[in-house]
Amino acid sequence: MSLLSRPAGNKKVPIPVPEEKLKEGTPKEQVFVASQWQLMWWRFRKHHLAILGTSLIAVFYLLAIFCEFLSPYDPNAFERRYTFVPPQAIHFFHEGVWEGPFIYGLERARDPETYLITYQPDTEVRYPVEFFVQGDSYKMWGLLESSRHLFGLSSDVNARGLRIYLLGTDRLGRDMFSRVLYGARISLSIGLIGVFLSFVIGIFMGGISGYFGGMPDLIIQRIIEFLRSIPTIPLWMGLSAALPRDWSSLQRYFAIVLLLSLIGWTGLARVVRGRFLAVREEDYVTAALLQNASEARIILRHMLPSFFSYIIASLTLAIPGMILGETSLSFLGLGLRPPIISWGVLLQEAQNLQTVALAPWLLIPAIFVVIAILSFNFMGDGLRDAADPYKR
Repeated sequence: MSLLSRPAGNKKVPIPVPEEKLKEGTPKEQVFVASQWQLMWWRFRKHHLAILGTSLIAVFYLLAIFCEFLSPYDPNAFERRYTFVPPQAIHFFHEGVWEGPFIYGLERARDPETYLITYQPDTEVRYPVEFFVQGDSYKMWGLLESSRHLFGLSSDVNARGLRIYLLGTDRLGRDMFSRVLYGARISLSIGLIGVFLSFVIGIFMGGISGYFGGMPDLIIQRIIEFLRSIPTIPLWMGLSAALPRDWSSLQRYFAIVLLLSLIGWTGLARVVRGRFLAVREEDYVTAALLQNASEARIILRHMLPSFFSYIIASLTLAIPGMILGETSLSFLGLGLRPPIISWGVLLQEAQNLQTVALAPWLLIPAIFVVIAILSFNFMGDGLRDAADPYKR
């Protein structure tokens, strides 16, 4: 156990820091002068699952931001000749000879017993996979018009209606890989925007409840208990079903975000209230009051920064709930609807068991949901541990 001396007025207060919490190979002199954020970072990077989760989240958001460029095709473009095509593999060797990335052609046939259309790779026909190819036109972020895609088949092959389907196609022949990338933008952005609105409401309501106490605290806590006592899914279903059916996709998107935020702020408000109750009697808060600081300044400049790390961890753990909420509503047909593409909208295809039995790759969006939720939880656990670097 090491003792770090931190100045506190005219005297130094020893702060115990376990030896195992110090960064390996770091001189103790650096630890003595390290800021709170440096100590948190050294603690956070020791959490390997948190680092893995943060890396996956960064990859997911990069895919979502540049989904127009990364997806090979328009997510709403369909090919009637290639419905329920299974995922195609990219090959590099043909009969032991290196040929670079390519895919085999598809042989379309009908099963004589079930009359179902099946697809088999035609090893006699090979199409090279090219990079930065011309394809379907799009507008990056709705602003920059382009037709350049990261990868795909050559334009003459596309002209013949042949395409590369890394994750297969759906019942209309739409490319699932492109649709999953576009769905990531909607589902992940709902998590961020919804948590931001919950953050504003939770900080405001929790701050009032914890700082002033009394009747405001009593009223706010009863509201929180009432909202938390209602089962979440039925409440979401009831509120989303009340939305006008003639609303546009954009209006419905913001309505779902607002709906999730109005329900999801209660957990953060309780965290903020508990921390306010703990710090409002601290000496630095009393000193600010004696200096005639306004209550808004005391809350925003003194109390909130003292436990901001806890708020970050709480927000990170709240994002998965927002993503699951949107996915659940869209899966039940009460959330977002086509032409908007989200992971929940894509999973609507999985409601038909017969379809899933014939095309199990339609469940691939669920894998992305699970990975995203686990990544956020791992990152939240790491941030929660790093929020108090002095804790054993």
